[in-house]
Amino acid sequence: VQLQAFGGGLVQAGGSLRLSCAASGRTFTTYGMAWFRQAPGKEREFVAAISRGSATTYYADSVKGRFTISGDTAKMTLNLQMNSLKPEDTAVYCCALKMGNGNYDYWREYGYWGQGTLVTVSS
Repeated sequence: VQLQAFGGGLVQAGGSLRLSCAASGRTFTTYGMAWFRQAPGKEREFVAAISRGSATTYYADSVKGRFTISGDTAKMTLNLQMNSLKPEDTAVYCCALKMGNGNYDYWREYGYWGQGTLVTVSS
């Protein structure tokens, strides 16, 4: 299976973007899906996740109240609505499938990382 994220771009601070992620190839049951991001020179950072069946969502404190994750884990599709964007949100955003049953914010719980999409927020 391959994941592809798209929807990134350049936006001014305070603006909005919507990212999407879709899987190609076979689908299978996972523990959920998530968005991570990595800014230049920084480590990969958890952004948001959704549990299997889309019953529960999880957010990093830095994006809580501004970002909304949604999707269909059975179809392996994922979205991230990002509002009130800040320059510190600038990063490459990647989607991933949760293959482990551990914490949702731990990147080692995820496999099948998609190609990222760049989000740049200007001040």
